[in-house]
Amino acid sequence: MDLRNQWVSFRIGDVYLPDPQQILLELHGNDLLKGRVADLSDHGMQREAFAVVEVEGLKQPVIVPVDRLLDAQ
Repeated sequence: MDLRNQWVSFRIGDVYLPDPQQILLELHGNDLLKGRVADLSDHGMQREAFAVVEVEGLKQPVIVPVDRLLDAQ
């Protein structure tokens, strides 16, 4: 079977090269996620502060610098 010029489907996790993380960054690096702030680092609202954000659909919370958070609409 000649697959050349055929459209195919595959999982991002099955990609050998480039690194699957690079693919996700290129495709979705500027997408906006919405979540609930569950905790803040010890620095509170200072520039070096980080937020622990729970995002629906992700198994674990994400850590984001507070100064990069946008107001949820």
